[in-house]
Amino acid sequence: MFTGIIEEVGIVKKIKKNKKNLILEMHVSFLKEIQINQSIAHNGACLTVIELSSESYSVCVINETIKMTNMSLLKEGSLINIERCLAIGDRLDGHFVQGHIDSTVKCVRIQEENGSWRFTFQYLKKYAKYLTPKGSVTLNGVSLTIAKIHDSDNCFEVSIIPYTFDHTNFKLIKVGDSINVEFDIITKQITRLYKD
Repeated sequence: MFTGIIEEVGIVKKIKKNKKNLILEMHVSFLKEIQINQSIAHNGACLTVIELSSESYSVCVINETIKMTNMSLLKEGSLINIERCLAIGDRLDGHFVQGHIDSTVKCVRIQEENGSWRFTFQYLKKYAKYLTPKGSVTLNGVSLTIAKIHDSDNCFEVSIIPYTFDHTNFKLIKVGDSINVEFDIITKQITRLYKD
């Protein structure tokens, strides 16, 4: 379980293919605190640490995750939003995030708003039922509030404060980029229970 509060932007040191899987070798400042078999969210996708050295740790991205996320677009040197799992007793500053990516959304507009930014993302129509005005959504692992929904063109907007812009990979997002999305688990469960 995660909260969508990014701890650090990590660096992809190496990418290796292993059959249909990808092995990402990552560097973060808190390497000494990481353990084998630990769960860490990478751009919102929960991945397990499989190797550890004094310089880096490695995670395996299986084919199913590759198909559902933007992981196949990563290159050596890419910057990834990193969050370690929630510890019992920690404050839940974001919202309940599973680390299970539902799909990707496409960035279609970025507006600078004199101190903040408004990003607009286009989603597949089948996911409209999971979007609620002022509800939660996770984008590349970042817990955000939906500012506005445009049903006519399957888009939603989020507002990004300067701290989030500066301390996540949101500052690198460009129009046309594919971004990992996890819709709110509570909304998904309610929708499932009360579907027609």
